[in-house]
Amino acid sequence: MSIYFIRHGIDDEGFRGGWSQRGLVVEGFRQSEKLGRYLKENQTDFNITRIISSDLQRAIDTSNEIAREIDLPVESSDCWRETNNGVIAGMPHEIVNERYPGLYFSALQMDERYPGGESPLEFFTRISETFSKLCKEQESAHHAENVIVVTHGGVINVIYHTLKGLMWTNKSIKFPASYTSIHKIEYQDGKWGFAFENLVPHI
Repeated sequence: MSIYFIRHGIDDEGFRGGWSQRGLVVEGFRQSEKLGRYLKENQTDFNITRIISSDLQRAIDTSNEIAREIDLPVESSDCWRETNNGVIAGMPHEIVNERYPGLYFSALQMDERYPGGESPLEFFTRISETFSKLCKEQESAHHAENVIVVTHGGVINVIYHTLKGLMWTNKSIKFPASYTSIHKIEYQDGKWGFAFENLVPHI
């Protein structure tokens, strides 16, 4: 059994992400469209039977393009969202820099919340619990099918640190996660581990 984590397609990088509900730009739709076709053309290898997605628009846009190609419903969940960056979500970088100078994820203390948002520790805990729940669901049900989770770079980074046994903080190194990249984890010999990382053959 496998879980494929996919980062959403490219959105407008002139705005703060986090819980922004801004969708993909045209290039992001094209990336997602290509990914969907790639998964369809290689469905025998991937054997995808379920699509789970963050409910933020850029992830939903990506998931819908995939779903259109492989003809599966999308299950959306707020549990797979990126960090809740509160009042600056979706705000232009220039405005954030004027109103909240120096407010970046890596500048926060682990227990310090974004104004109106969550702290790095709260984000890590949310993703760790959500990831653990999905893995246990797969294991306990003895699911033979493979699942896609369309989510965000920060989320995928937490999963990398978790599976590789590395301590995560908001200042940790970031593992590569390109737009619409595929990251495969497999359950073998009683544990989950990476089968391949940051795959982008469709681009």
